[in-house]
Amino acid sequence: MTQKNIYFASDFHLGYPVGDESRQREQRIVRWLDSIKHDAAHIYLLGDLFDFWYEYKYAVPKGFIRFQAKLMELREMGIPITIFTGNHDLWMFGYFEEEFGIPVIHNPISLIINGKNFHIGHGDGLGPGDYHYKFLKKIFTSKICQFLYSQLPVSIALGFGFLWSDYRKKKNAHRVEVFLNEKEWIWTYCKEVEAKTSHDFYIFGHRHLPLDLPVGTNGGRYINLGEWFGYDTYAVFDGTTIHLKKYTAENPFEDFTAMNLR
Repeated sequence: MTQKNIYFASDFHLGYPVGDESRQREQRIVRWLDSIKHDAAHIYLLGDLFDFWYEYKYAVPKGFIRFQAKLMELREMGIPITIFTGNHDLWMFGYFEEEFGIPVIHNPISLIINGKNFHIGHGDGLGPGDYHYKFLKKIFTSKICQFLYSQLPVSIALGFGFLWSDYRKKKNAHRVEVFLNEKEWIWTYCKEVEAKTSHDFYIFGHRHLPLDLPVGTNGGRYINLGEWFGYDTYAVFDGTTIHLKKYTAENPFEDFTAMNLR
């Protein structure tokens, strides 16, 4: 019998930049999804799948058809998929549930998989600091803000959204993500959760830096999934433990050694 695995990935940022680079990344992600479909028991996609996403009642951003078609294929094969929203695609309102049968989750959750305790989410707005973003997130997730934005014509609203996303990316284009030691805010958040309720694995994205760090004294681990701009990393749970992997065309299941302070 084929071993069934649980897969985790995040931060595809499809749509940035506009053009070939995004399409090539989309094709790479589709090939990765194709490579895991025969042994996937569940696929968790932990946010920022799109660089900008807003759902109107009768319209969604154009593009990403290859990715969406692959999701539909996997669902029709009976593979469960769960999506978490990130800070770039937090305006998901029902499209994926209705069209694909894929639940969309907006906040971190705890769950048990094969007897192991997981705490899973995107990672934005967690831990100490980043008060500016936390304030903006409250605005962006407010019903009033969402209603007002929905009143804009589709071309204006989506055009503005992509321009804003593009501006933010260009502003941070030359920033190299580095390990922040004890200032790693998602790691701090994991430690705070662990102090209240023990978990075996904390799985997050957002950070754009693959990490494998200890949490607490009971063997817990914080795994950050990295991103698909340069790392092309993901995680797989084999029923016992978590492994970080790197997708390449030559070896879709290449082991990846993340920063590990154990």
